Amino acid sequence: MALPPRTHYTLHEVTARWGCNIADIAGWADAGRFRIVTGIAMVRCGQDAVAGKVVLSPMELLPLFRRCGTGPTEGVMRRIQPIDREDWLPITDPVGGVPVAIADMLILADEVHAFEDENDMVRRVATGPGAATPYDWEGMNVALILRIHDDGLPATQAELIAEMQDWFANQTDGERIPDGRSIRRRITPVWKALRREEA
Repeated sequence: MALPPRTHYTLHEVTARWGCNIADIAGWADAGRFRIVTGIAMVRCGQDAVAGKVVLSPMELLPLFRRCGTGPTEGVMRRIQPIDREDWLPITDPVGGVPVAIADMLILADEVHAFEDENDMVRRVATGPGAATPYDWEGMNVALILRIHDDGLPATQAELIAEMQDWFANQTDGERIPDGRSIRRRITPVWKALRREEA
């Protein structure tokens, strides 16, 4: 049985995945391309009690994201954004704010995959060592051909996409699974061509 897809990535995992610097991650987050989140115990923000998953402002923790790597590994957040809200809440208790470490900062997997999709990162062709794509698209194509050759097409394209996601999960122990939209883009031309042949 395959494990479910990842739900989030640490900042260090994302920098390794994208081949970029942590300062780039902070910049893209500040530009609204994705959110940097962490988990906290309950704090007071005026009359509100906030706990669990919250959004961080990278510019308020800027020394942590120095490109030269000389910054501290822990900062103090004095305001937070609950994950389901758009307003920022100042932390009133504890008075000094809450410490947060880079190691505890995360990006939601859906937002990582959406960023890769928007920037054409998963569609780059692998051309040898250091290839940019984190996904084995050539391997998926082989698995797709074998599946259709051995068993034909399933009833729906969604079933075929799910099978290919399972293939990625099995190949990577659930570590690298592209979103359904990225798989759909690669499967749709094959699906349409074979469906026309059956008509």
